[in-house]
Amino acid sequence: MKNIFFSLSLIISHILVSGQDQKLSLLQCVETGITNNLQVQQSGLQVQSSEIYWKQAKLNLLPNLNGSISHGINQGKSINPYTNSYINQNITTGSYNLTGGVVLFNGFSLLNSVKQTSLAYQASKMDWQQAKDNITINIILAYLQVLSNGEQLQQAKNQLELSKQQVDRLELLNQKGAINPSDLSDLKGQYSGDRLSIINAQNAMESSKLTLCQLMNIPYNKNMELEMISTESLATKYEDTPDKIYTTALTQLALIRSADLHELSAEKGLKVAKAAFYPTLSFGANTNTNYSSAASQETLINTSTVASNNYVIVNNTQYPVMTQVNNYGSQKINYGKQLSNNRFTSFDLSLRIPIFNSLQARNQVKQSQLILKNTRIIASATRTQLQQNIEQAYINMTSASDSYKTLLDQVSAYSESFRIAEVRFNSGLGTPIDYLTAKNNMDRANINLINAKYDYVLRTKILDYYQGKPLW
Repeated sequence: MKNIFFSLSLIISHILVSGQDQKLSLLQCVETGITNNLQVQQSGLQVQSSEIYWKQAKLNLLPNLNGSISHGINQGKSINPYTNSYINQNITTGSYNLTGGVVLFNGFSLLNSVKQTSLAYQASKMDWQQAKDNITINIILAYLQVLSNGEQLQQAKNQLELSKQQVDRLELLNQKGAINPSDLSDLKGQYSGDRLSIINAQNAMESSKLTLCQLMNIPYNKNMELEMISTESLATKYEDTPDKIYTTALTQLALIRSADLHELSAEKGLKVAKAAFYPTLSFGANTNTNYSSAASQETLINTSTVASNNYVIVNNTQYPVMTQVNNYGSQKINYGKQLSNNRFTSFDLSLRIPIFNSLQARNQVKQSQLILKNTRIIASATRTQLQQNIEQAYINMTSASDSYKTLLDQVSAYSESFRIAEVRFNSGLGTPIDYLTAKNNMDRANINLINAKYDYVLRTKILDYYQGKPLW
């Protein structure tokens, strides 16, 4: 899925850069922005880091096993590691050790650490989702702004076309001397003003496109076109109330879930800190052996009868006392046999009791308590801020809806007034002032209606976001 998602973003980026006449949907813009956004990418890396900490905390429950090997050369007088006696010769030695141990009890510090890091990992995933939500809302706002500016640009072009038609008509009449020249000057002034409106609308259009491209982190493309969005919601009333939206948001919004998970993680962190006051019971095992090139053993070769220094006298004659002597030969002990003969194994239970550690444990508990208090404050403030934002968004949505409905009536009324003023002006009964006043009123009402329409759509999108509803 990641590869598909990444490929999609590359295709979209290529389309934008190459300037092809391809319309982008709101979903495509959001997906591209999420893929390319720096904060989203960094949040994703933080999720991976938190997962590693969580897995390591679980692995810390397993026994530890360590081995060591050492080899050396001794010259001169040294101790033979095989006989533990002094010798004066060059020897080579080897030592091999394998040590293992496991913590049986340490105030449940390891278990609470697993729970703490697990909650932190889940919180980081919510933070990642919140980063995605933030860029999504910003892209929706920019997307709607492009559409709004596009409609305003089209409205400005329509205004210019009306003015041009009147200027062309009055120029013909002025050539025949059928009108007051000031009437033509007034219409030319209006025509220049409409041309200036197009320039301003075009600039606003390109600026909003640039903002959208920056949010998607892609090169700016003036030929970018966007799909229109449905405006069916304008005809219906938004049914959900602020209280219902808030209740739903508490269970759906990543921002709230992240704050709650950080608070739970801090609670486990406090338990980890308090575990430092408890004794630690550990079980350990050790086995080692060694080797020495000086190691040798005496082997019986034969037994011979020889005269000793003692003697006996028989009839005044000395006869030596014969004795048996065992003859031994020195033989090197081979490497494998030394490792087997010198092997030593031990097992132990150790209890470490904390008595005084410069009050580190106590101060660590205090720090953990402060962290917990801070996460609780943040969780509470987040809920309060969310409720305030929902209430404000609902008020803005209601106001935008009422404004849109009122502006619909205003556009209808000013359009009728302009139609009458245009008929009167074309027939010579109306003045340019009456015509221009009616035209400007209609143009201004149409621009305001476009702004109100997209303002209402934006407000409903924000309320939908709070409830976890699809935004496209």
